[in-house]
Amino acid sequence: MYKVLICDDEPDIVAALKIYLSGEGYQLLTAANGREALELVEREEVHLILMDVMMPLLDGITATARLREKSNVPIILLTAKSEDSDKVLGLNIGADDYITKPFNPVEVLARVRSQLRRYTNLGGMTKPPSSLVCGGIEMDDESKSVTLDGEPVSLTPIEYSILRLFLQNPGKVYASKQIYELVWNEPARGGEGAVAVHIRHLREKIEIDPSAPRYIKVIWGQGYKLEKERRL
Repeated sequence: MYKVLICDDEPDIVAALKIYLSGEGYQLLTAANGREALELVEREEVHLILMDVMMPLLDGITATARLREKSNVPIILLTAKSEDSDKVLGLNIGADDYITKPFNPVEVLARVRSQLRRYTNLGGMTKPPSSLVCGGIEMDDESKSVTLDGEPVSLTPIEYSILRLFLQNPGKVYASKQIYELVWNEPARGGEGAVAVHIRHLREKIEIDPSAPRYIKVIWGQGYKLEKERRL
């Protein structure tokens, strides 16, 4: 049974999310601020966090940054329409997705299912070879681990899925829309901007110089590709 942590300081929001999610059989935990969320994650095995951005004591952005120092658990930010800058900042520091208030129950369930599926499976219906290698990057899809020049790299589920897509298809150019639909498993509908944010974050972890990447290249006007086998 998956444990989902709902972190929001508004009781009505928490109650609504509990109604949406309870029918899916998830075990639900709640926190009223980021500090409580961090304490719960220390005590409990949590599989996904719904994290409000604006909260007292410790806000959702700061809490997400601290969680990312030691955990790759999927984090979906809960934001108001006016918090666009917080959405981008949240994705930059490691959040996997965001949902805008007021919530659509169908969207909430779809995004939670998608993130849990990616977190637990990190793969599709067909199972490729366990080891995927390109230059100094090596991914073991059995253990869900990634190393760069022999050193372990900690990736979020979204970053892992994007890198896995590239490693399985080196040299192939993917438009942002294609990446979104293949990784998020849903129509893009304007979500392509999130792809650029996650790829930028991924580059910071696997590139010596993210401004001059040797692995993930931009093909202007077309999309992104993983440079084929290339060693230093």
